[in-house]
Amino acid sequence: MNRDALVSLFCELVQIDSLSKHEAAFASVIEDKLADLGLDITDDGAALRIVGDCGNLICRIPATADGFPAIMINTHLDTVGDDTGIQPVVENDEIHSAGDTILGADAKAGIVIILSALQALDDQELPHGELVVVFTVAEEIGLIGAQHLDYEMLEPLPQMAYVLDGSVTPGQMVTQAPYSDKISFEVRGKAAHAGVEPEAGINAIKIAAQAISEMKLGRLDDESTANIGTIQGGSATNIVPEVTTFKGEARSHQEEKLIRQTRHMCQKVEEAAAQAGAQANITTERSYNGFALGLDEEVVRRGIAAAEQVGLKPNLHKGGGGSDANIFNEHGIPSVIIATGAHKPHTPDELLCIPSMLKCCEWLLAIVTT
Repeated sequence: MNRDALVSLFCELVQIDSLSKHEAAFASVIEDKLADLGLDITDDGAALRIVGDCGNLICRIPATADGFPAIMINTHLDTVGDDTGIQPVVENDEIHSAGDTILGADAKAGIVIILSALQALDDQELPHGELVVVFTVAEEIGLIGAQHLDYEMLEPLPQMAYVLDGSVTPGQMVTQAPYSDKISFEVRGKAAHAGVEPEAGINAIKIAAQAISEMKLGRLDDESTANIGTIQGGSATNIVPEVTTFKGEARSHQEEKLIRQTRHMCQKVEEAAAQAGAQANITTERSYNGFALGLDEEVVRRGIAAAEQVGLKPNLHKGGGGSDANIFNEHGIPSVIIATGAHKPHTPDELLCIPSMLKCCEWLLAIVTT
């Protein structure tokens, strides 16, 4: 793989803004890159379903040889948060942001790896089976693109999928990921003048604080976590706050544990509200289901064999987050997450290790041609 070409392509792509549900301009560039390889691209129309400006991009590449499985390759088009105007800086073997923004290696490193592997397939005329390349939208705000992907357009479904959205370490595959619930709470108390008659009010913020203080949060065990992430309430310091809303999540690799934790968090709010004479309104929603793939799955065996072929040490990893792989597994496509060379995603300290990205590109190429 040509190091300079990969670095140049990455720096080009991260400077194009692609916020969740606003990926159209960036998607147009990716479509042009694929068209330069003589590939046809289809927008699945998900924009209408998710109220965005762009749908998921699907590119089918016919097999050039027999004996290969049909493989889907995926990563997402959007970057996390609302950082724009990203300026990459190349220093020795690393690329980082020039300012206080993210870099966008999550997941534009994955896009570069995919495009470079497709270029190598074309240049070297390497044999491969049918490939289905899927670039999803709105991944960073809840895997929305994958959830609204037109799966009928993938029929017959690929036999396996590799999602490029992983860690820095080439050879690492996430073969297990948790189930997750998101929970929204509203505590409704009673407003009153905080200086004249505070005893006439019911303080919704105090109730929320009590409930949260009694929740089991953080790392619960080696399979489970929980968090309260946002809270809003009150209108002025001299008014007993009537309403407080807050949101949280729970995750676990065991669905039974997740159900218990979600129930526990809801119960603490209900108990605190009832004790104070307030009302609790709670909604829960399954964000995604977990998956666990073992060595009996061809997608895992192929990933291991390809890693060893290019001199990597395979490392099967249990992940703590959600990705498009969760959704693909739900739809019957065995999927694992593979590394891209990115460090510290979702932070201004994000960086990309160039040698790792190059090695991950070799790995992906071996996966589809072995």
